[in-house]
Amino acid sequence: MRKHTKITIYLLLAIVVFSCKNNTKKETNTNSVKEVTSLSAKEILGNPEFLAMSYGGYRNVDHNVEPAIDELKEDMKLLAAMGVKIVRTYKVHLPQATNLLKAISELKEEDPDFEMYVMLGAWIDCKNAWTALPPDHEAESEANANQILVAAYLANQYPDIVKIIAVGNEAMVKWAETYYVQPGVILKWVTHLQDLKKEGNLPEDLWITSSDDFSSWGGGGAEYHTEDLEKLYNAVDYISMHTYPYHNTHYNPEFWGVPEEESKNLSDIKKIDAAMLRAKEFAMSQYDSVSGYMKSIGVDKPIHIGETGWATISDGFYGPTGSRATDEYKQALYYKHMRDWTNSEGISCFYFEGFDEPWKDAKNPKGSENHFGMINLKSQAKYPIWSLVDDGIFDGLTRNGQPITKTYDGDIDVLMQDVLVPPLASEIKSPE
Repeated sequence: MRKHTKITIYLLLAIVVFSCKNNTKKETNTNSVKEVTSLSAKEILGNPEFLAMSYGGYRNVDHNVEPAIDELKEDMKLLAAMGVKIVRTYKVHLPQATNLLKAISELKEEDPDFEMYVMLGAWIDCKNAWTALPPDHEAESEANANQILVAAYLANQYPDIVKIIAVGNEAMVKWAETYYVQPGVILKWVTHLQDLKKEGNLPEDLWITSSDDFSSWGGGGAEYHTEDLEKLYNAVDYISMHTYPYHNTHYNPEFWGVPEEESKNLSDIKKIDAAMLRAKEFAMSQYDSVSGYMKSIGVDKPIHIGETGWATISDGFYGPTGSRATDEYKQALYYKHMRDWTNSEGISCFYFEGFDEPWKDAKNPKGSENHFGMINLKSQAKYPIWSLVDDGIFDGLTRNGQPITKTYDGDIDVLMQDVLVPPLASEIKSPE
């Protein structure tokens, strides 16, 4: 019997053992049985009192070094202090996802007032993804089934914590050439999970979605407008869309460049402020494109933002020799703009991300993918949350045993030396 087959049988049995029909988790010990109640996804999403954040706990360049439970607990305490009450994470095939749920469960046992919920992601690939063989975008990876099984198992084991399962992460967008699948694959697994709910084998208030680029949800135009996408809209409980104006400062930069009139009449800082307002408006336009497509097919469901963020270091497309989009000042403006907009409109925004993760571009320490976090690897809060350090909300908390301090030693004048004005609009050419 193959190893994957053994895992599959074990997980199928586990799902039966831990099946749960509502949002109540029964915990047993030798003396008593107690019930732990919690809020539903419907009550959490769109509630500005429950800030959302994307989370990965990996601290090492070597992705094989798993974060320990104590490290995960450190991070959850820090995020909770920031007002975050729901995190989005993947890695169900690695220890992190399971250990994160254990960590949160232990924190709740230690402090009944501790509150943190999880949007749990199942990674979905096409056949031959990440191999030397050509990816087959018309077929799916055999590994997808186990991703779904583990996600369902964990949702049943921790029904008071896991409130959402996301089938895939940017799994349908066509620029993900290494691994993308057709919408029918996502639809298959979303339908499967919804059926488990109907059968009483998953919590009935667990929400099922897919977390994907705005274009995959119909905002990318006619090439994405398929029958299976319409069926997927009807199958999910809500739409989780991604928007990245940061990346679009290179790939779709028309909104980013400084107009001629601004270049003559505004100071450098005003030019930057205006560019960041255009970045927010660009994100809003992508949200509107998804909303417009949804309405055009006769569907009315919540749309939340599954990912958006702004990096603070880049030596590539977005750095000093590129779009000049990258620094902590711009990150702070984007973070504020997105929180203000989404909180006022009842939209959850899983801001990307809580902490820098150096494995994402392991061969290039200054690669932007390593630097989207709000807290860096030196346990320093970046400029968007300097005020939280001033307010003392991190007092007594640590990361890697170190107290949370400010980047740049809290010197705004030194920080601003790294802040560059975007290029003139007339200087920008879209990449071919």
